[in-house]
Amino acid sequence: MNDTSTDTLSVIVEREMPHPPEKVWRALTQPHLIEAWLMKNTFKPAVNHRFNLDADWGTVDCEVRTSEPTRMLSYSWDTKDLRSTVTWTLTPTAGGTLLRMEQEGFRAHQQPYYQGAQAAWPRFLAGLENVLAGLD
Repeated sequence: MNDTSTDTLSVIVEREMPHPPEKVWRALTQPHLIEAWLMKNTFKPAVNHRFNLDADWGTVDCEVRTSEPTRMLSYSWDTKDLRSTVTWTLTPTAGGTLLRMEQEGFRAHQQPYYQGAQAAWPRFLAGLENVLAGLD
C-alpha cells in the first residue's frame, strides 16, 4: 500500500528496568502511580474502559484496548486532531523487565505532535523509573 495518506509514524522508547514485571505493571495501571509519572487520570486496566489524562495543556481522551496483566497494555490516545494508540509491552529479563512503549498513529502532517511525543516520552519514562525506585 503506497498511499501516503495512510502512512503513520511511531514513537518507540525502550527501557531495561531493574524491577519485576508485576511491579512495573502496578506503576502503569494504578491511578495514583500514573499521576506521579504521567498525568492525572481516571484509569482502570479494564478493556473498553474510557478514561482521561489531564495535563495543564489539555485533556487526552483514552480507551483501554488491551489489558494483559504484567504483559501488555494498550489504549487509544486522542487529543485535538491526533488519533493514536499507546502500547506498553513488558518482557521479563534476567535483571528485571524490558519495557517497550510505542505510540503509533502520527500522520505526516502532524510533526508538532510527533516531535512533542519524541521529547515527552523519555521524560515520562524517567519519571516512571523514579516512581518504581520508590515502590516496595
